[in-house]
Amino acid sequence: MSRSRSTKRPLPNLLLVFADQMRGMDMGCAGNPDVRTPTMDRLAKEGVRLTRCFATSPVCSPNRAVLLTGTYPTTNRVPGNDLPMPSHLPSLGTIARAHGYRTAYIGKWHLDGVPRTKFTPPGPRRSGFDFWAAYNCTHDYFHPKYYRDTPQVVEVDGYEPEVQTDLALAFLDEQRDAAEPFCLVLSWGPPHDPYDQVPGTYRAMYDPKALTLRPNAQPDADNPLAAGLDCRRTIADYYAAITALDDQLARLLDRLDALGLAEDTIVVFTSDHGDMLWSHGWMKKQTPYEESISVPFLIRWPDVLPAGRVCDTLVGTVDILPTLAGLMGWDLPNGLEGQDLSAALLGQAGAPSPESVLIANYICFDEARRQHMTEWRGVRTRRYTYVERPGRVPWLLFDNEADPYQTRNLVNHPGYRHVADELRQQLSAWLERANDPFLPGPQLIEHLGLTEVWLERERYMAGQGGPP
Repeated sequence: MSRSRSTKRPLPNLLLVFADQMRGMDMGCAGNPDVRTPTMDRLAKEGVRLTRCFATSPVCSPNRAVLLTGTYPTTNRVPGNDLPMPSHLPSLGTIARAHGYRTAYIGKWHLDGVPRTKFTPPGPRRSGFDFWAAYNCTHDYFHPKYYRDTPQVVEVDGYEPEVQTDLALAFLDEQRDAAEPFCLVLSWGPPHDPYDQVPGTYRAMYDPKALTLRPNAQPDADNPLAAGLDCRRTIADYYAAITALDDQLARLLDRLDALGLAEDTIVVFTSDHGDMLWSHGWMKKQTPYEESISVPFLIRWPDVLPAGRVCDTLVGTVDILPTLAGLMGWDLPNGLEGQDLSAALLGQAGAPSPESVLIANYICFDEARRQHMTEWRGVRTRRYTYVERPGRVPWLLFDNEADPYQTRNLVNHPGYRHVADELRQQLSAWLERANDPFLPGPQLIEHLGLTEVWLERERYMAGQGGPP
């Protein structure tokens, strides 16, 4: 693939930053007038913003495994939270290291099974990441903790995203005169609940009464996950956490500038999934609605990616690794299932543009179970969302152009029968491509040979009292 960068330009660095449970529509540059995101908006102006980036499986561990391996959960064997990602799979870390990169991972991992306090030792279970300052899973943002290379947990004072960003800045400082390029992944926990665990300075920025709720929000819905939460206060805190992350993103960009690394560093900001926050009466994730599947995706590479480009190409999480690899000129191992969409980011004429992306919830657990959600598979096209339940039972069809808040389910509408039939065929093709038998969760667990490890996970979560 031809590139606009000079052949004399060194291999680019990669800084991949992602939040947890941040919706794609909750940035100023995405049209939300209430949330303050000046740095994200700056990144959009200096790079490319994808308007149609969707979580392949909108829940934490599955989508993280998809992001790092470029494979579907039926391949990477992480169809639900707290399952260990197989260490033999090629990943962003192993591929970057094979191309001569110094690799680093900082923040939330959530890919090493249970217990969530587990120490991930140096070696294959770190999936190619050498520098390590990570913790399997915690959402106690005022008591940051992480492991380095020994099983002694490091506990520090402060707000977790600030502490993690401090670690990232220290890593960047070491790269000023390094001979090899770096691949740094920084994984923040917010704005994932607990929603009120945000420093007071940020909470004070938002007046709950001044917020504009999404038209499909149902703040009075009888949902067990919303019990004891005030809708407006919670959303204000959610926005406050996003603004707190925005400030940390600013520190990263400023440090790249100060070190002279900005021109040769690809910066990516995204999230693992969204949050319903009362839309349609739901909370959290694992649903096929826009609030759950839509994630931010901002990418900057000065003088290579066109500044200020707004790209509406459909991108699923599974496409991110092959797309970054295509942009950077990496050779990829066999077995990756996502598509290289780097030509679309570069704005090249005739760049491939998928008709649809696969979206899926493979197992109902934790929040989804408490809300009586079912397993589902679906496709998101530029215009439509189509979803089925197990047994290939049609469930949802939304015309997102005519009905952007998905308030009218057209799955049984006679005027949309031809649309539903076409999308059903597209879904069939995706299921075949992903080698997905589309079984109910317990049967899928058995089919993948994960029964014992899933039962271990369930016993652990029951003993912990469940999420977060």
